[in-house]
Amino acid sequence: MQSQRGSKRGSGGSGGGSRNARRAAAAGILVLLFTVTATACGGGDDEGASAQSSPSNVAATVAGVVAPAKVEVIADLTGCKVKIRTDADELREGVCHTKRGDYLITTFPEEKFKLTWLDSASVYGGKYLVGTRWVVSAKPKLLEQLRPQLGGKIQELQGVGPAPGPGGS
Repeated sequence: MQSQRGSKRGSGGSGGGSRNARRAAAAGILVLLFTVTATACGGGDDEGASAQSSPSNVAATVAGVVAPAKVEVIADLTGCKVKIRTDADELREGVCHTKRGDYLITTFPEEKFKLTWLDSASVYGGKYLVGTRWVVSAKPKLLEQLRPQLGGKIQELQGVGPAPGPGGS
């Protein structure tokens, strides 16, 4: 009886090697799934954006944008020679004038300053490209063009006052 147990242990030991191989393969698959999920699911709220969100997030990752980004780093990624217009403790702002359009890049030393800024901007409404400790302000079409280069999420803020009625501008 003990010899059978011994042989089972022996085969279990050799199966341990294949068990480790299976575990390593499973871990590799999980990493692959996580990578695919992370790049494919970073999408925006717009319909049809999921097809575009995967390349957007990959491009931003490849670009190496890390928070908190500097105004100059974001400007370089978009091909802009930025002009700094505000350099304060709670934010830095730079203006970009390009062939694609004009836009404003704002960075913050802490996330709480960005949230306060967005809360204040909500009075005016509009869409913004928002990342960790940074915001880009531009026309919505330009924000869509910048998103593949910068990452982030396009966020729509509600303005103050009544919503426009049908036929209103």
